[in-house]
Amino acid sequence: MESKTVTRAQLGEAVYQEVGLSRHESAEMVESLLAEISGALQKGEMVKISSFGSFSVRRKGERIGRNPKTGEEVPILPRTVLIFRPSHVLKNRINEGA
Repeated sequence: MESKTVTRAQLGEAVYQEVGLSRHESAEMVESLLAEISGALQKGEMVKISSFGSFSVRRKGERIGRNPKTGEEVPILPRTVLIFRPSHVLKNRINEGA
């Protein structure tokens, strides 16, 4: 399986091809969508996209980790992580294509 990255420009081009807006308007639409998703996640809200999946933010507490090279115990500071859970529809599409 070849690794390929989809960029914002490619998303904007796909919107341009599919919807028929100008390239500039398509790029603005993609930016607006990403800003809306980012803003909701920054507020701690969950973002659900039907037939795609859901994004949420989870807070992880401080814990003790271990340096794999030295074996020394190191504190891992509390942090916030982004979680994505794919929908069953997306999982099925991916598995059909594999």
